[in-house]
This record gives sequence, C-alpha cells and structure tokens, in this order.
Amino acid sequence: MNKKLSKIKIHDPFFGEEERKAINNVLTSHQWASPKGNNQASKFEKRFQNFTKSDECIAVDSGSAALLLSMYMMDIENKEVILPSLCHVSAAHAVILNGGKPVFVDVDPETFCLDSDLIKNAITRKTKVIMPVHFGGIPCEINKIQELCKNFKIKLVEDAALATGSTYQNKKIGNHGDAVCFSFHPVKILSLPKTLNGKNSKKNKKILLASRNSGISNNSSVNQIGWNCYMNEFSAAIGLEQLKKINKIVSIRYKIAKQYYNNLEIDKKMPLQKGCSYNFYWILVKNPKNFIKKMSDENIEIGTYHRPIHMLKYYKNRKKLENTEIFGKSHVLLPTHPNLSDEQVEKIIKLTNKFS
Repeated sequence: MNKKLSKIKIHDPFFGEEERKAINNVLTSHQWASPKGNNQASKFEKRFQNFTKSDECIAVDSGSAALLLSMYMMDIENKEVILPSLCHVSAAHAVILNGGKPVFVDVDPETFCLDSDLIKNAITRKTKVIMPVHFGGIPCEINKIQELCKNFKIKLVEDAALATGSTYQNKKIGNHGDAVCFSFHPVKILSLPKTLNGKNSKKNKKILLASRNSGISNNSSVNQIGWNCYMNEFSAAIGLEQLKKINKIVSIRYKIAKQYYNNLEIDKKMPLQKGCSYNFYWILVKNPKNFIKKMSDENIEIGTYHRPIHMLKYYKNRKKLENTEIFGKSHVLLPTHPNLSDEQVEKIIKLTNKFS
C-alpha cells in the first residue's frame, strides 16, 4: 500500500531491532516469568528507579495492578479517596475493591487535571488518600496537593499512567507522591511499574513484593492477601530497551504538540507546557462524532478518552462536575506518537482546521 494512503493511527508503538533482540533473548532463556530478583524485571526496576530518582520501584503487570496494590498498601477500608472522575475506571475500582469510597472532584478547565482548589472542600475526617491524575501527561499542581496532604495527614497516590517522562519543577513524575502508579499498556508512552517515596518506602516495598506474588514473601510464608501480578520477563526486556529511548520519545511528542498548539485554529486545545510528555493531544469540538467520521474518511484515526467515571452505570450519581462533563461531551484526541512524519502532522493540522 502507498504510504501516503495508509491510515494514520492514533497510537503506534515506537520500537526497533533492539526490542526484537531483547524478546528473542528472553524466549531462548526459558525464563519467561519469575517474582524473584536477578532477572529482567529487577533490572528494569533499578533503571526506572534511577530514571525517576524515586526511593523504591516495584514492577507489576499493569497500571490497574499498581493502583490496586497502592490502595491495599494504604489500608483504605471504610475510608475515602479523592480523585477525578476524568480517569480510567480502574482507579475507582481499586478504591472499591479495597473497601474504600471514591469521592469525585472536578477538574481544572485549562488542563483538565484535578482542580487543586476544589480538593479542600471535599476533605472529611474519613479522607485517607488524594489520587490526582496527570492528565495527558500534564503534571497536576503537586505542591498544592502535597501541602493539603501534609496539613490533613493524608497520603498522596499519583496516577501517572499518562505521564511517563513528564517533569514537575525539574523533578520527574515518580519522585513526589507516597506512591506513583504508571501504566503497562502499548498505547501509553512506555510500559512501566510503580514508584515509592518517603520514610516508609522500604517497609512498603516489602508489602508490595509479597502483594504482587499472591501474598507470598521471600521466605515463602503468607502473612497477607495478594494477587498474581508481577511483571513478566518479556515486558521487562522491552521496557529496558524503551527506557533507553524515553527522552527521544518525549522530545518528539513535545515537538508534535507544539506544532498542534501553534497551528490549530481552535479555541479550546491542550496547553503547551514544558515538562509534559503528551501521551495524547486533546481538543474540544462542537460535534466529536462528526469530526471523527470526517477524519476517518481521510485515513486519520482520532481517539476519545474514557467516559467520566461518575457517569458510568455502576458509579452513576447526581453530583455535577461541570468541567469534567464538558470534556466528556466535546473532546477528541489527536495522534502524538513518534512514528508520525512531518507530512502526516501537517495533514492532521490542515484537516482539523477544516473540520473542527
């Protein structure tokens, strides 16, 4: 097929021969998965810990698992967790499955990250955790949230599924909260684990090492509940190679976002912010369904984000979250992956201006 006529994907993994060789090495090693150390997963943990400058790093098999284990570690039974409705439903599930109650707070209308000014009003005596989401890769106002956590003795667990490689005040995301959860999914910037920080990080690491291995500790005893969710060797091997490219990946994504920001003739678009890894680039349009259809007719795949959690049947309530609902009704996501050519980016910009 002529390259010019091929479909421009919303997401497309960025990889090369290095990843192929890494996969083959694991395949021929006959060691495909192990919860113990001295393997690809433990190497990946150390490299990612160094990358984020976090105190500890635990590799699990998905972002959902990272959130689930974080909530388990925080002991939230009969407690409340403040989070945005504009995130993956697994964040709220992690709260429910650990006996907690999700409390949804609206987002900032400019970044669509959790609105730090609204959090304080949602805090009660039962609040145990604040869980901000770095939406699209834009870091939340971590300093303001950390201050609230300190004043009210609340834990900070960050959902950084979309923010691998992002920075906040010159520090990598993964370096701030008590626990920071990254995503293990091909549509994200990099398949990753979770990081831990603070004076209890070593103690919490022991808890999580057992939790990701069905509750089984290194001495084979079982003193807690756990799940089978440690990272397999194939994923770790790919992660090690991808981590070598992360700065290049983020740089390309930022360049594409800058082109969108400077050239899209649309009122509401994702801000250009240094330190953002741009997992995607959002814009708001009057008729998303029509826009997606017209772009698809031009061989451009346009994405949408998850429906706000408070509007889903299981979680549905009457609470009004104005900015969250505006985004949910009118957003679309543009491709930002590093495989895009300059010609393709120009085409996306030209047709977005035409159809939006």
